Amino acid sequence: MEYAIVEISGHQIWLEPNKHYAVNHVPLKVGTKLFLKRVLLVKKKNLFLGFPYLENARIEATVLNHFEAKKVLVYKMKPKKKYRRKNGHRQKLTALYINNIII
Repeated sequence: MEYAIVEISGHQIWLEPNKHYAVNHVPLKVGTKLFLKRVLLVKKKNLFLGFPYLENARIEATVLNHFEAKKVLVYKMKPKKKYRRKNGHRQKLTALYINNIII
């Protein structure tokens, strides 16, 4: 089993080839190939660990689509003061398909 741990937009994500993942919005067109270079760890036959990143490792990915996550409701209330606020937020996400782990 091969996998990699990559830093994408402030989050560390465990990636495996031939799978798709949702990450924070990446401003690229659908179908664009990109290379992720902030690779922290790669496990193929051997384990490669970066301090903090691996110099020659990269992840080849393709942008599948852009979408929004489920709505998160934020409700503020102060009892006995007639203060109520209800807000919602939908995070913009991008679906990435991991093609290959290169080291």
